[in-house]
Amino acid sequence: MSIDMYRRQVIQIRSGIAKLMEQKAREVQKAADAGKRSLAAQTAASKASSTSTLQTKLREASRYADDQARHEREVAKLEKKIADEQKKLVGAQGRLDSEETKALKKRNDEQKRQQDAQQRQFRAVESSLTHHESLHRETIARVDRLSALPEQIVVAFFATDPATASDRRLLLDEEVREIQQKIRLSDHRDAVKLESRWALRSGDILQYMNELEPTIVHFSGHGTNQDELVLQNRNGDAAFVSLASIVGTFELYDSVRLVFFNTCHSYNQAAACTQYVDAAIGMNQEIGDTAARVFSAQFYSAIGFGKSIPNAFKQAKNALMLEGIPEESTPELHLRKGVEEADLVLVKPKY
Repeated sequence: MSIDMYRRQVIQIRSGIAKLMEQKAREVQKAADAGKRSLAAQTAASKASSTSTLQTKLREASRYADDQARHEREVAKLEKKIADEQKKLVGAQGRLDSEETKALKKRNDEQKRQQDAQQRQFRAVESSLTHHESLHRETIARVDRLSALPEQIVVAFFATDPATASDRRLLLDEEVREIQQKIRLSDHRDAVKLESRWALRSGDILQYMNELEPTIVHFSGHGTNQDELVLQNRNGDAAFVSLASIVGTFELYDSVRLVFFNTCHSYNQAAACTQYVDAAIGMNQEIGDTAARVFSAQFYSAIGFGKSIPNAFKQAKNALMLEGIPEESTPELHLRKGVEEADLVLVKPKY
């Protein structure tokens, strides 16, 4: 039953009680009037001087007394009806109060849900605005970083294959050719300049670094399991350069962003270089000639397309898998602590 129906029921019962109270009042008045007339007739009978007058007044007093009794009985009936209706009224009022309390709670709950929903919407809008503002700041920061990139980066390709380092010669010229070809086919071919230097001696490194001011330094050749880089001496024989001396070199050159050791057992060298450069790539064991060429060629292709260093590294590993060369777990990428991928794009895009 609806609240309106409960409310109408209460009003109806109250109206009925009011009518019964009016009827009761009329019956009480009639009983009182009959009582007065009966008393008056009795008084007159006591003063009557004749027998006929006495009898008439006594009959009149009796009739009025009967009327009084009849009206009093009617009053009693009305009082019972009023009491019954008042009980009904208490029950109906209780049900109405209960339903109104429920309705009020429902309205309050609905208002609270609406307020909560509005708060969630406000928070969502605020969060969205904050997110868009953050994205806007990130976009501006990214544009600023990209705008600050040089028009052209230099890749210093240092190649060494001394006669005593291996029983067979490395095809380093093929590696350079494949890297150069991949760069020429990239979107930003003019932004990547490959400078190769051959038969590298330890004394050549600082000279070439000063001369080229490279963004990427690439060592291709041999490494030892003692964390040494194998270069060559004046006689063309192997010369072993320690990890500390190689790593210390990069403390001197701010232009270098990446050091690429395409040499065996070079992962410790790469990890140590990230003290001074943003990223370094090394090999955690021996790597085959074909794997080294495929990996480095695809890496520089991705760099030429404007990809970040981590993305280019992943592409290069994937290239090994696509070629069916099971050495994709050999290369390792190390990043300087705190550097983010967005900071590791090297090639300035064309606007």
